[in-house]
Amino acid sequence: MPNLTPDQLRRYATYASVAVSSTLIATKLAAYLATESVSVLSSLIDSSTDLMASLVTLLGVRQALRPPDANHRYGHGKAEALAALTQAAFIGGSAVLLSVEAVRRLVHPEPVAEGAVGVAVMVLSIVLTAALLAFQRRVQSATGSVAIGADRLHYSGDLLSNGAVIVAILLTGWTGVAAFDPLFGLGIAGFLLFGARGVAREALNVLMDRELPEEDRARIAALVMEEPGARGLHDLRTRNAGTGSFIELHLELDGTLTLTAAHDIADRVERRLRDAFANTDVLVHQEPAGLADERLDHRIR
Repeated sequence: MPNLTPDQLRRYATYASVAVSSTLIATKLAAYLATESVSVLSSLIDSSTDLMASLVTLLGVRQALRPPDANHRYGHGKAEALAALTQAAFIGGSAVLLSVEAVRRLVHPEPVAEGAVGVAVMVLSIVLTAALLAFQRRVQSATGSVAIGADRLHYSGDLLSNGAVIVAILLTGWTGVAAFDPLFGLGIAGFLLFGARGVAREALNVLMDRELPEEDRARIAALVMEEPGARGLHDLRTRNAGTGSFIELHLELDGTLTLTAAHDIADRVERRLRDAFANTDVLVHQEPAGLADERLDHRIR
């Protein structure tokens, strides 16, 4: 994908997600009507929530890619995190619905009909989902999109659940034990809840302005101190904004420098950090080294 910009990659990933989920809903609905399998139903419900989540991701990414304006001078990047949080709600709700149906089938067992149809649909689902995941992985690697990452996470769960559905249908057909089908449905519901928890945590980290990982903060400090003239730094603050990151710091310089010289050093530090961290806004405040003032670092300690 050499000729596509990160913004285009984000958009195409959302279009691919919607197309795949729509295709799978149609095929799984037909399979469920033929088999009445709870495991197939679980996969159908999952694909239905996938479509809703993918539509939310499409709208969230579209909003996030809007440039800064007079009312949103930091941009609209957190729209991606809001989309991911909505995805988590969809996934959690589908897990609850699936659990209710699986428990009902455990209490009132029903045989799985037309198992071969269910298996064929699940194989198709695995092929399409694997292709989508490969594309999403490349897009997330190139863009760092939290929304695409959340979308990829629950499609990874789909890949596993589709395999579980095949096993459940085959076991039920071979053994005649109807309980395998709803038991696998409950297992998939548990996996969905676990995935929803991870998606929600990642989205909340962005919305709550969680700091970048400690190794990134250490790298930032090392890059700053590589600049000749830098005497130190403090009050380093970082955050992930969904479509990019923000880095703010106080740069300690020789107090005898002219304003122009201090500005030139700060500019070089900003360029160094932007080169090292893609899609990052950097703000450097200059001040004399050794100045005794109130610092965020002291308040945090």
